[in-house]
Amino acid sequence: MIRTFFLLLYIFSFTNLFSQNTIKGEVKDNINQPIISASIILKDNTGKIITYTYTDEFGKYELKTEKLGQFVLIASSMGFEQKSINLTFENKNETKTIDFILTPKVTELKEIILETKRPITIKNDTIIFNADSFKQGNEQVVEDLLKKIPGLNIDADGTIKVGNQEVEKVMIDGDDMFEKGYKTLTKNMPVNPIDKVELYQNYSNNKHLKGIENSEKVALNLTLKEDAKRVWFGNLKAGYGLVSENRYEVRGNLMNFGKKNKYYFLTNLNNIGEDATGDINHLIRPYRFDEAGSIGDDQSVNSLLGLGFDTPNLKQKRTNLNNAEMLSLNSIFTLSEKVKLKTLGFLNTDEIDFYRNSFQTFSVGNTSFTNTENFVGRKTQLTGFGKIDLTYDISKTKTFEYTGKFNKTNEKNRSDLLFNNDLLNERLNANNQLFDQKVVYTNKFKENKVFLLSSRYINEKTPQNYSVNQFIFNDLFTENANNTKQFSENKMQFAGIEAHLLDKKKNGDLLEIKIGNQLRIDDLNTRFELLENESNLSFPNGYQNNLTYTINDLYLSAKYRFKLNKFTLLTQADAHQLFNQLENFNVKSNQNPFFVMPKIGLDWKINEKNKILTSYSYNTTNAGVLDVYSGFVQTGFRSFSKGLEEFNQLNSSSAILNYTYGSWGDKFFANTFILYSKNNDFFSTNSIIAQNYSQSEKIIIKDREFLSISSSIDRYFKPIKSNLKINLGATKTNFKNIVNNSSLREVKNLNADYGFELRSGFRGFFNYHIGSKWNYNQVETTIKNSFTDNMSFLDLSFMFSDKFNIQVQSERYFFGNLDKDNNKYYFLDLEARYVVKENKLTFFLSGNNLFNTETFRNYSISDINISQTEYRLMPRYVLLKMEYRF
Repeated sequence: MIRTFFLLLYIFSFTNLFSQNTIKGEVKDNINQPIISASIILKDNTGKIITYTYTDEFGKYELKTEKLGQFVLIASSMGFEQKSINLTFENKNETKTIDFILTPKVTELKEIILETKRPITIKNDTIIFNADSFKQGNEQVVEDLLKKIPGLNIDADGTIKVGNQEVEKVMIDGDDMFEKGYKTLTKNMPVNPIDKVELYQNYSNNKHLKGIENSEKVALNLTLKEDAKRVWFGNLKAGYGLVSENRYEVRGNLMNFGKKNKYYFLTNLNNIGEDATGDINHLIRPYRFDEAGSIGDDQSVNSLLGLGFDTPNLKQKRTNLNNAEMLSLNSIFTLSEKVKLKTLGFLNTDEIDFYRNSFQTFSVGNTSFTNTENFVGRKTQLTGFGKIDLTYDISKTKTFEYTGKFNKTNEKNRSDLLFNNDLLNERLNANNQLFDQKVVYTNKFKENKVFLLSSRYINEKTPQNYSVNQFIFNDLFTENANNTKQFSENKMQFAGIEAHLLDKKKNGDLLEIKIGNQLRIDDLNTRFELLENESNLSFPNGYQNNLTYTINDLYLSAKYRFKLNKFTLLTQADAHQLFNQLENFNVKSNQNPFFVMPKIGLDWKINEKNKILTSYSYNTTNAGVLDVYSGFVQTGFRSFSKGLEEFNQLNSSSAILNYTYGSWGDKFFANTFILYSKNNDFFSTNSIIAQNYSQSEKIIIKDREFLSISSSIDRYFKPIKSNLKINLGATKTNFKNIVNNSSLREVKNLNADYGFELRSGFRGFFNYHIGSKWNYNQVETTIKNSFTDNMSFLDLSFMFSDKFNIQVQSERYFFGNLDKDNNKYYFLDLEARYVVKENKLTFFLSGNNLFNTETFRNYSISDINISQTEYRLMPRYVLLKMEYRF
């Protein structure tokens, strides 16, 4: 019944879409010359604006409306008398041609009565979007508005991209609170205070580098309405399940954005799968690649073991069986004209339940077996994060910046795992403690010359305690054990200092010189033990680690960018002198390699529409601590891995070709990106795969290739006010490994994806967003396996009035290699919204997973196994919600 209703609703909506009346014509002056950018406004008989447009370069215009009745069409332009014409539409699908001849008039600005805001204004490197021009009435948070702005792409997880490039930050009235963790803002801040969305192109995170560094970064700035400035305002939204037990959502925002001080406090509590924070890691560890002053951004510690809370490729609210509480307190204080202080406090707790059933068939050479897993897990996590940013403008050309961060995460994982009919109880307690301090001094000592001095200290720890109450390693160990434990601690200290000079020549050439020293010390200690009940039987040889790995990198980088008319030539060379030391069980070894990494690139701006970017680089990568440890480490309930036990530097080369037609804001935009990489030597594995265990150790193999091609096309169709996006991509890799003492075998992977989506931008009763994506996977060793999956979606929006609207979201998943009874899945979500009092009180009725799809099964292949995995999903629920704004 629901599907039938949904289909009829869809057909009805598209019938309305193409039942429109059209008004078109020309606007000229009294000497028959076209008037460009003349304003054309259609009003009803009450004076309400129905729609509007502007004339093109030939003085032509076209408007569409679904409404019937009497209207007034108004044409106006600066320096001309305004003219209006009455017209009537009595039937659908009528077309009227109305031309205007405007009479010149000298008019003072103060006498202008009619004012219209352009939806898009371009000022140099800034593109300004008038928020009201893109609102359709169903937006709740900032992310909902950004999805409606042409050229902005919002991924399912909330990542914002302009074309194919992620934004650096999302600011509020020019101030940044969250850096790369902007999802915390865009997923929570209400949309009604937003006046404009400003897109900054060629953006520089350091104001002194603007116009000097060669930046292609982009950033967003949200400007607020006047009545939302210098006053406290916010909202509280709460909902509880009607026909579902214990489902709730509470969301609150309290804000004050003054000229000197800004405050933004937010909270989110829910157990309906909503991600309240976005990616916390981007908030804690924002990463900027190859940017002046970003020393240490690439330094972090990896945990050794996880319980496998991996989710399928669905919307997070379908798989996230959560119970989350989040509180964030953020402030910006302008202490004086020269000093600004930012503080950020963040507390998040979450309790996630996870259910997974899997069926895995392994086949390698003469070895084949099947494993079944029935996994029931719970993760409890508490994260506290604090950050201080202090900016001191010593003078107009000198700035001192300090950033201090502290993070503490406590995580408890529990699982009941039925493995081949044996019940295993896993327990994993994991912590993370981060202490991070950075200072940057910037001196713009000449108009086009900037000197930066930056330093950083990081201290991070990730201890883990893991235990399993069963012993399944009888084929590995002779002891009569009945349970196992592993303790591990991975500690890292980093200290670095770097000097960076940028010198932009008068002809546009740019010279960059960078010199620095970075010291990283890793302490890796692991202790694996076999037990009988609570009694220790042994610490097996070869399964313990106690090492300290020190890397001291002294480096010099020189880069010169030549401007040659339509060409830009980049030449770069990075020289590194390493001082490596490895202390393993009190045995020390040293290595002092020196290497140079060259890079060359060519940018060709053929014309305003066509641009080609190319580059070639030769890279050397120094082995990290997880590449050199000598004892096996348990990385899963049945898996162990170990490193190489020695120093290594791996060499690779890569080439990039990028072709762009148009700009992301044009009606037609196309982009193609090709990356080819070849590893002269790379880390692979020598593995032993058995039914109850797997062990892999790293080995070095020659020659690995990687090829990636991606292409995207954006096309705006004005007659139907819709934007079409087409995405094509393919990735091909080949590598070699050893499994079960086989000879070296080659593995080839091919992945291709292609799809489209069409989104409307009507200002009337109805809007839609439809799309489909196919994914092809192929793995080839001695045999070849492949499959094709598909995901399609249809989202509909109905604005019945200013007070009442309905949003419908539907999805269909198809898996090519599952049996026909389990290869198709359907989801339907619906939300109805009724405004009792505008900008005050609103009620919502929200339904999720209305088809009540309780489980989801997918299919995957690798070079050693084929697996089918079934996940439990968030069940159907209906929430009654209320939002109050103040």
